[in-house]
Amino acid sequence: MLAFVALVILLWNSIVIVGGNEIALIERRWFGSKMPQGRVVALGNEVGIQARTLGPGLHFLIPFIYKATKSVFTEILENEIGLIESVDGTSIPSGRIFAAVVPGHNSFQDGEAFIRNGGQKGPQIEILPPGKYRINPYLFKLTKGNVTEIKDFEIGIVESVDGVAIPEGRIFAQAVDGHASYQNGEAFINNGGQKGPQIEIIPPGNYRINPYLFKVTKSSATKIGDGEIGLVESADGSAIPAGRIFATVVSGHNSFQSGQDFIMNGGQKGPQTEILPPGVYRIHPNLFKVTKAEAVIIQKGEVGMVTAQDGAPIPMGRLLAQSVPGHSNYENGEAFLKNGGQKGPQIDVLLPGTYRINLNLFNIQVASAAVVEANKIGLVTALDGIPLPEREYVASPITGHNDYQDGSAFLLKHGQRGPQLDVLRPGTYYINPLMFSVAIDDVAVVERGQVGVIVSNVGEDPTEEMKRRLGSSQTGASEEEGKEKYVVPKGFRGIQEEVAGPGRYYLNRRAFMAYIIDTTNITIDWDDQEDTRFDQLTVISKDGFPIQVSVKVVIRVRPDQAPYMVAKVGSIDNLIQHVIHPMIDSSFRNQASTASAMNFLQSRSEEQAKAESRARIDLEKYHVECVSVLICQIKLPEDLMQTQTKRIIAEQQQEMYKMEQKSQAERTEMEKMRATADQQPTLVASEIAVKVATQKKAEMITLAEGNAESKALEGAGEGKRLKAIGDGEASKIAAIGEATAQAYNKQQEAIGEEAIKQIKIVELIAAAIQEGKIKIVPDVLVTGGGNAGDGLMGQLSRLLPGVDLTALVNKQAALPKA
Repeated sequence: MLAFVALVILLWNSIVIVGGNEIALIERRWFGSKMPQGRVVALGNEVGIQARTLGPGLHFLIPFIYKATKSVFTEILENEIGLIESVDGTSIPSGRIFAAVVPGHNSFQDGEAFIRNGGQKGPQIEILPPGKYRINPYLFKLTKGNVTEIKDFEIGIVESVDGVAIPEGRIFAQAVDGHASYQNGEAFINNGGQKGPQIEIIPPGNYRINPYLFKVTKSSATKIGDGEIGLVESADGSAIPAGRIFATVVSGHNSFQSGQDFIMNGGQKGPQTEILPPGVYRIHPNLFKVTKAEAVIIQKGEVGMVTAQDGAPIPMGRLLAQSVPGHSNYENGEAFLKNGGQKGPQIDVLLPGTYRINLNLFNIQVASAAVVEANKIGLVTALDGIPLPEREYVASPITGHNDYQDGSAFLLKHGQRGPQLDVLRPGTYYINPLMFSVAIDDVAVVERGQVGVIVSNVGEDPTEEMKRRLGSSQTGASEEEGKEKYVVPKGFRGIQEEVAGPGRYYLNRRAFMAYIIDTTNITIDWDDQEDTRFDQLTVISKDGFPIQVSVKVVIRVRPDQAPYMVAKVGSIDNLIQHVIHPMIDSSFRNQASTASAMNFLQSRSEEQAKAESRARIDLEKYHVECVSVLICQIKLPEDLMQTQTKRIIAEQQQEMYKMEQKSQAERTEMEKMRATADQQPTLVASEIAVKVATQKKAEMITLAEGNAESKALEGAGEGKRLKAIGDGEASKIAAIGEATAQAYNKQQEAIGEEAIKQIKIVELIAAAIQEGKIKIVPDVLVTGGGNAGDGLMGQLSRLLPGVDLTALVNKQAALPKA
């Protein structure tokens, strides 16, 4: 029984029951070999804590030799990883950090196999994925870690803490195959993975990466938004060739997302020619520096000027780089460089639109397009091209440049540098301002009543025959005077004989100068008004008086004579200033110097005619028609005008007196006629009586004709008798009158004129008293001062009303004296 009990106890102690989630850790206490020096965990027959473990189930162990200690399974949860560090094994080779991977240990669950197969002491490269593991905690120290999660729009940047050294001159470790995004550290190390920053990145996802071997840093993916571009600069690669600034484009790197392919295909370190269009990119931020920039937007009415920062040099003597094909509006920098694009300002421009251009390779400047508004023109000057011929001022025109919008075509067709002949009409032009400058000018407008005389700076030189031919048919002009050497037919350099009529002309003023000439009447004034061109003329008369003359001259230029007038004097203003004004001033000075001031004033019409005749002859030499010369006003000095005014006033007064006398005479005649009219009835009766008497006279004449003949002899004798008597009486009367006159003269000399007057008065009074017209005794007698004659004359004046005594006395005194 004791033996049975002892057997049962032995059997009971020999049985080890391991549950389903348990393992049994075994320690051999006795009866075994000693572990080698440096070992920690014993193998099969070695004394010590065994490397092996017992899994779930029923196990038999000799109780005194083995001691079993139960432990739970090692469980790695989802999104976790198990990091293993072995506390026993061979030493890790010098220079290595992590233990080499050995086979057969069944995820570190077979410790003996790990030791026997050369497992190394220290941190293990392998990791444990999620699950339950029977791992000997005395042999393997387990640390749980999290799964590396790379979210959408993230990337994982990896740095290996173990591996071979990166070659000198390189920054990033080269990529190796088979590591499954760094989840297989063994493959990484075995395939030559290098220690340091890795060129490969980890895309979004969950990864079981050994964080002791690989340090993973998360970074955002590179996102290039709409309207943006990505400018890339590589931190590693081969050197850019000398003389170049931007790296050569290599293929296969998938928009810089494959750094390894970039390096392997010869990618160069530095700024890259390629750019990133809008999108999301998994780009290694430590290998490639991506700078976001706005896409180039050229608005309507704008033009983009491009300057390349890299390329071949521009040939000597050229201002702009030549155009190359294939660069797709500078969006393909690689094609630009491969096709011979030149460094510097480009001749091609960007039209309105949106462009994804590498702004590190191309500098873009935005300028306004050339806008020519209505009634304007654009004058173009080329800043590049072949030089102008020595004597030319305007470049020869060429075709095919699309109104200067294709600068490359302009140069290919040997366009000349300098002012261009062709102009831009109203519109919008996308012209490269670095190639062409555009100046805005007004269109040439010729109004009604005007012509445009065109002076051409381009064309063939006029021939000697043209220079010799007469350009004028003016009367009396000599051959030399008639020559207009610069009036030429169309197509020759000089003043064009064909004029431009009314209208609007897109005229290049650099090549053609237009002189607008009025063909209607032009009036030029010389007076004292503020708005007139010239002051009134001041001339000196022959007698030294200053005279101010206001003159108006009317001229006209015929359309067919306008070019010749321009050839002579240049313009209407020159004609007025330098020809007409001196001519009129000299003409009136000369005319005034030959006449006195008053004669000049009085012969105004003659002076005007002279001036007009002289002006007409002089202006014909300049191909100008003189319509009229008018003297508007002549001003003499004030003193001279006052004298003249007084003389004229006196003459007018004298004439007035004569007119008044004539008026009184006419009045007398009128009174006489009035009196005659009042006696008209009497006159009518008298006329009838005259008619009756005339009839009677005729009757009596008829009766008396006979008597007349009979008495003719008697009448003739009687007539002679009466004539003798009449002659005697006449001689008598004449003698009496003469004697009376002599008597009166002698009386006057003797007693004076006053005494004679008094004697005559007494005689008149005596006659009046005799006829009963005067009372001898007055009714009232008044006496006063004065002599007796005065009193007598006063009394007689009262007694003889209506009698002009003075006139009567004078009449008597004037009678001839006997």
